[in-house]
Amino acid sequence: MPLALLALAVGAFGIGTTEFVMMGLLPDVADDLNISIPSAGHLVSAYALGVVIGAPLLAAVTAKMSRRTVLTGLMGLFVVGNALSALAPDNGWLLAARFLSGLPHGAFFGVGAVVATNMVAPERKARSVSLMFLGLTVANVLGVPVATLMGQNLGWRATFLGVSAIGLVAIAALALLIPQDHEHTTAKGLRGELAALSSLPVWLSLGTTVAGFGALFSAYSYITPMLTDAAGYADASVTLLLALFGVGATAGNLLGGRLADHSLRGTLFGCLASLVAVLALFPLLMRTEATAAVAVVLLGMAAFATGSPLQLMVMEKASSAPSLASSANQAAFNLANAGGAWIGGLALAAGFGVTSPALAGVALAVLGLAVASLAYAVDRRRVPATGRERIVASHVPQEAEAVHH
Repeated sequence: MPLALLALAVGAFGIGTTEFVMMGLLPDVADDLNISIPSAGHLVSAYALGVVIGAPLLAAVTAKMSRRTVLTGLMGLFVVGNALSALAPDNGWLLAARFLSGLPHGAFFGVGAVVATNMVAPERKARSVSLMFLGLTVANVLGVPVATLMGQNLGWRATFLGVSAIGLVAIAALALLIPQDHEHTTAKGLRGELAALSSLPVWLSLGTTVAGFGALFSAYSYITPMLTDAAGYADASVTLLLALFGVGATAGNLLGGRLADHSLRGTLFGCLASLVAVLALFPLLMRTEATAAVAVVLLGMAAFATGSPLQLMVMEKASSAPSLASSANQAAFNLANAGGAWIGGLALAAGFGVTSPALAGVALAVLGLAVASLAYAVDRRRVPATGRERIVASHVPQEAEAVHH
């Protein structure tokens, strides 16, 4: 694997840290700015809104630029957003800065995924994407706990200054390690880029992402009350258990990338089925501390093993605009975050029990399997009468991807 993937992973580490650290800093921010915890929670939503809007928009408007230029520019915007967060005088300015910080998130991962796959042999595409996402999962293990500790001891503003410093390191690494290119896309313009997303297979792939990762966030958004109220953990133990989730996510991410290089569609179906099984077992596993810890690790593994397959599936279904499609998939991840948390909250508010968000996640994961199955059926209907199908398989050149069924 090329060293340039390290530069992408460093950028992903910084992005992952700033995305998730706000959850642990909400009380500190609320106290300092004299706002309520629910009002401070809007800072999380502002970031997510920035991701959803910025992901396809920035990928489309930068389509004719060198990918290295795009990546360093996006990381520069990331640094500015976090620096402004550290300097924000009040909640309104902080909301705007968090929105700005979220704008480059999706486009960075989208363009970065295309760069990663172009730097390796066809049979290593999924693994290259998983190595880029490794920075995101490691952020949950190391970056977020350290940044939260920094914020609690030095003030929350110090956290965002620290994240800005990570962004500067990433810019240097990207400039040094990412090869210069001049072939980002053909000069088709914004309308042509958006037209590449109009096909049904692309939207079915994006729908699989929303449903599949919505299942994760339906449960994960309420993991703390499950661990404390159902499993009996003390509040102080939750941070360590969330780090265990990061460990599981890291392992699942690497495993999913390796398996997807052998069978992309098979890996996707298998991982979604595993997610259904893990979430269905949550009410049982949350009865004791030991089994609850196992459940947290398994949830991270099952969910993040789907990350690389989903990313590659969308990219190859929109092969004429892979950067835009890949960025749109990042927007889908964040829609899954918001939608999954909302659906899990509905189950909890309805009085179905503290572990009911996990069962709501089962329904979403089954929906993801159904959408993926529909996508497979659509592909089968589009094949010639010879019975041969173009299967997304990263180890076969795109112009020759076909297998017998």
